[in-house]
Amino acid sequence: MKTLYKAALGAACALALSATASSAAIVCNSDGDCWHVKKRHDYRPDFGVRVYPDNWKWSRHERHKYRWREHDGRGYWRNGVWIDF
Repeated sequence: MKTLYKAALGAACALALSATASSAAIVCNSDGDCWHVKKRHDYRPDFGVRVYPDNWKWSRHERHKYRWREHDGRGYWRNGVWIDF
């Protein structure tokens, strides 16, 4: 019984760790550049970005408006350039 308990606990821990590694949000700018962020950052209004839940998807008629443009680190896209903050 102890072995079964340890196995179940190990599986639950592995699942919890993998769930925290997933993205926390999707951010898009007015140019249509979108990227995933692992933590929710406080974007100032003058950055011109919108933050969406991680499960957000653009609609079929908006697919020409948005594109994925991933980047590591903390920042945002502006005029095709990644700005760190």
